Amino acid sequence: MENNKFYITTPIYYPSGNPHIGHCYTTVACDAVARYQRSKGRDVLFLTGTDEHGQKIEDKAREAGVTPKEYVDKIVDKFKYLWEYMGINYDRFIRTTDDYHVKSVQWIFKTLHDKGYIYKGEYKGKYCKPCESFWTDSQLVDGKCPDCGRDVVDAKEEAYFFKLSAFSDRLEALLQTPGFLEPRSRVNEMINNFIKPGLDDLCVSRTSFKWGVPVDFDEGHVVYVWVDALSNYITALGYQNDEYNDFEKYWPADIHVMAKEIIRFHSLVWPAILMALELPLPTHIYGHGWITFGDKKMSKSMGNVVDPFILGERYGVDAVRYVILREMPFSGDYSFSNEQMLQRMNTDLSNGLGNLVSRTCAMVNKYFGGKLPENIGVTEFDADLEAVAMQAVEKTQACIEDMHLGDALEETFKLVSRANKYIDETAPWILAKDPANNERLAGVLYHLLESIRICAVLLTPFMPKTMPIALDRIGANDSVRTLDSLKAFGALSRENAVNDGAPLFPRIDIAKELEALAKISEPKKEEKKEEKKAEKKAEKKAEPETPAEIPFEDFVRVDMRVGKVLECKIVENSEKLLCSKVQIGERVHTIMSGIRKYYTPEEMVGKNVCVVVNLKPRKIAGVLSEGMILCAKTADGKFTLITPEAPDAVCGDRIS
Repeated sequence: MENNKFYITTPIYYPSGNPHIGHCYTTVACDAVARYQRSKGRDVLFLTGTDEHGQKIEDKAREAGVTPKEYVDKIVDKFKYLWEYMGINYDRFIRTTDDYHVKSVQWIFKTLHDKGYIYKGEYKGKYCKPCESFWTDSQLVDGKCPDCGRDVVDAKEEAYFFKLSAFSDRLEALLQTPGFLEPRSRVNEMINNFIKPGLDDLCVSRTSFKWGVPVDFDEGHVVYVWVDALSNYITALGYQNDEYNDFEKYWPADIHVMAKEIIRFHSLVWPAILMALELPLPTHIYGHGWITFGDKKMSKSMGNVVDPFILGERYGVDAVRYVILREMPFSGDYSFSNEQMLQRMNTDLSNGLGNLVSRTCAMVNKYFGGKLPENIGVTEFDADLEAVAMQAVEKTQACIEDMHLGDALEETFKLVSRANKYIDETAPWILAKDPANNERLAGVLYHLLESIRICAVLLTPFMPKTMPIALDRIGANDSVRTLDSLKAFGALSRENAVNDGAPLFPRIDIAKELEALAKISEPKKEEKKEEKKAEKKAEKKAEPETPAEIPFEDFVRVDMRVGKVLECKIVENSEKLLCSKVQIGERVHTIMSGIRKYYTPEEMVGKNVCVVVNLKPRKIAGVLSEGMILCAKTADGKFTLITPEAPDAVCGDRIS
């Protein structure tokens, strides 16, 4: 029986600072592929997580006056929220601080040591602290780190080393295996730049800092990043721990996906570790390019990051997902610019797909009252449209299988373009003038609806929030939303009516948006200084400034009461809002709160909360909100509910 499993991984991200759009490409790409494989009926495990040890974390935590674990906990929460915000449907999230992972890493390290693959020595060389990477003199570029371009320092300390050099021949043969490492240019880079000059043994422990997995047989040593981080791909499956029990089911990984700067470790170090442990090797490794900004890699250490939350709020998460996947070339970098992003959104999404859906549904409503007749006619343009549709199905899926995601989207949008051209060729508005053409007109509109269906099904892994709305708009039932339903043109039933709705992708005023984004992205020097002052204040845990005084008479006009949350739900089309039904005495108030990223509806129900009840009601997201649930805003910007702690406080009691 054929193995139906599919195991896909992102790298585990380093939480030294807040996540940015550079992290999003890898994770959104893996999410799209995982969704596609699930739609094929495969048993998918999609893994992501965070790599939380190292000197940089230890130093940043010290500067912030917190423990390393406290420092990473806050940032990991932001990663998890970003993935939820971006519609990432991962199956498992691993942290290298998880107890089960630590246990497995200690076992792996000792086993490699006992087998003679790890030995003690002394490290001497150059070290880049921002990248946490060791380099030889020959690898430096103008005396600086080849990855980030920053200064390196001389490093010397007792350390353990992994005998990477012992695997040179096997690794070169592995890299020559067709399809193991993609794109092909990465293979030549690994062989010519690392294997041919001679592989150096790898430093795998440190003694100059403490924040890491302890080497349990040699006090003072902690396991250095690559044995710790790379092992996550098997420890997350339960390898040498009791947390999970599906290593035999999912390993080896079908594909590891990461940015090109860590290809060396995934294509050389990781296979060598697996060879030493006598474990199967991953099937495919794909190293994509960077999202660059102004010809420089986008990264926290370079200070040129783009905030995905801002882009998502302004243009919709699916539009952002689409652009970063569409623009990244298979073997190159994606030079990000706001103008290019907005042009792509307008051209493909607003003018292309969104316009196709709106025009088609409007014509079905106008000419047939929202539902096509049973009998439909044909035109001389139908066969070509159908052929383009079937090519889009075949080529899009082939591109996804090969991780050519930008090409996959291009293939689907060839059908979008062809369908819009088909409207001009058939001129439905002219056909509608003569009732004798009704069947022909119905046939034209059916072909458009079916083309939309095929596009929406193919695009669902890429835009999982918007495409179901598009399918709702054309009246597609569940049976025609599957990949299986794309085997032939014509699966859409004419029994279901189309539905009205707002534009899927509103057209963007590019000049206006560029001006707005410039103000958001490029704060003035004075604002940057103020931000730094605010950060220092937060680090020192300074007392908040005293607000302007108000008369006592003003204060007593505020009616605050104890309330109990009876119901709570997420507000559709909002990333921030929860709508709560709060009982205050005998009355139930509807209250909107911007706390969705801090509390789930399930967490809210049953809570006693403090409520301002005499605020003038106002509409928020179309709902009349009758009060305010009080929260405290912490130094890191998080909202925490203020809850009555008095045991005898009851619903409706006044707070004074």
